Amino acid sequence: MLAVLAGTLAGVALGTISGLVPGLHANTLAGVLLAFDSALLPVFGPEILAAVLFGALITHSFLDIIPGTFLGVPSADTPLAILPAHRLCMAGLGQEAVRLSVLGSAMGVVIGVPAAILALYLMPALQPGIDWGIGILVIAVAGYLIVTSDAPGWSLSIFSLSGLLGLFCFRYSYLSWNTLGEGSVLMPLLSGLFGIALLSRAGAGKFPDQRFTGTGVSTRQIVRSTTVGSIAGGLVGWLPGLSNATANAVLTPFIGTENQERCFIAATGAANTANALLGLAAFYALERTRNGVMVAISMQEIPPFGTLLFAGCVAACCAYGIAVAVAGKAGKFNGIDVKNLNIVVIGIITALSILLCGPFGLLILCLATAIGYAPALLNLHRVSCMGAIMVPLILSSFGLLSW
Repeated sequence: MLAVLAGTLAGVALGTISGLVPGLHANTLAGVLLAFDSALLPVFGPEILAAVLFGALITHSFLDIIPGTFLGVPSADTPLAILPAHRLCMAGLGQEAVRLSVLGSAMGVVIGVPAAILALYLMPALQPGIDWGIGILVIAVAGYLIVTSDAPGWSLSIFSLSGLLGLFCFRYSYLSWNTLGEGSVLMPLLSGLFGIALLSRAGAGKFPDQRFTGTGVSTRQIVRSTTVGSIAGGLVGWLPGLSNATANAVLTPFIGTENQERCFIAATGAANTANALLGLAAFYALERTRNGVMVAISMQEIPPFGTLLFAGCVAACCAYGIAVAVAGKAGKFNGIDVKNLNIVVIGIITALSILLCGPFGLLILCLATAIGYAPALLNLHRVSCMGAIMVPLILSSFGLLSW
């Protein structure tokens, strides 16, 4: 168990890097480790490597809110959460946004661990009936988001247009360099829709002084929003083909109007972590891999389920402290010119898109940015842009797409 603990702490270190560096994901690190599998396995053994991988995944789910909050750069898991988090940051409350998210992630562990254990034994018998309903569920969520928007016609247009871009992006992903794996194409796609489109319209001035005076939400609101988030993340973690980005979209209709933005941040934090835990249960119960980490673990001798749950809980405790400590350093941005900072961030996003995906990534980034401008111009919620993820998912769930 001490060896597993050491592996978990190594995973925490890797997950901290992937969570804080835009464009990296724990799945990417899993791919790198898998490339050295033949050299690492004889030295460390499958249990330690699995603990490293799952510890990194859990840690990443706690920390990936930080680049979005302070820099406005979305990750594959937090495209919608960065919008309210970055707004709070621009009001001087970035540390509050991060604390809300990691509090949600902690609640995702509290709810997700027992849910994962129950799902491991109860859900396999229900799986045949679950699989066929995925597309219908996503259509229902998309329809609700469109119909309840301020301008359903425009919302449908943006949803459809972003969906076409998503189809184009995934269909021709082989044109990408895929430097860090096939998931690399998500970087320019989501960064254009939810990152550059936001940063390029931001006002000028100085980066506001960051302060923390509390989370600004009641215990009741936290419990309610994180429970909803954990359920959404758990469903997405169990169902095939769905992603954390889909969970973000699913959450939108179920967050109350009271302290809506803060509750949404907490809910998405819970969803991302619960997603990882239920994805682990789905792997053990159904032998289905929901993410790159599970793929890497499946390529070796599989350790006991309880070992990885232990690693996940230890990683969560460490990640909570790391996230709070990093957010506490936000004062270093005080007084920086916001416009210049945004230009630097946009430059980094562009460079990363080219590095990860080559010219194809730059094309996707430009097209996504153009579509990402539409919601702000039409005064609509940016959730309409989630068509880029949801449309390919709907079509693939009905067997209309094979990739």
